[in-house]
Amino acid sequence: MKLLIAVIQDKDSNHLTDALGEHNFKTTKLATTGGFLKEGNTTLMIGCEDEHVDQALDIIRENCSQREQVVAPISSMGGNADTYISKPIKVEVGGATVFIMPIEAFHQF
Repeated sequence: MKLLIAVIQDKDSNHLTDALGEHNFKTTKLATTGGFLKEGNTTLMIGCEDEHVDQALDIIRENCSQREQVVAPISSMGGNADTYISKPIKVEVGGATVFIMPIEAFHQF
């Protein structure tokens, strides 16, 4: 058995949990915050048998698209950014980061 921990963008969470549910994957959804853009994201914990890991990864890949987003840079001086003038920049967001860990035991009560 494996535990998949998928960190995804909030925008993708509903589509992904619906798609995983259609294929009988059970998920636990955690609200988390990303470090780079300091935006909310979602972390899903997905338990599955070893032979279903590739199927789960395919579903994640199909439902978590990468896209460009325009963001205003954060002042490197901290504090008040009123005097910090810079052009917005494009960054690539989305996709998924998935960690796969072996599970020694699983109990459901």
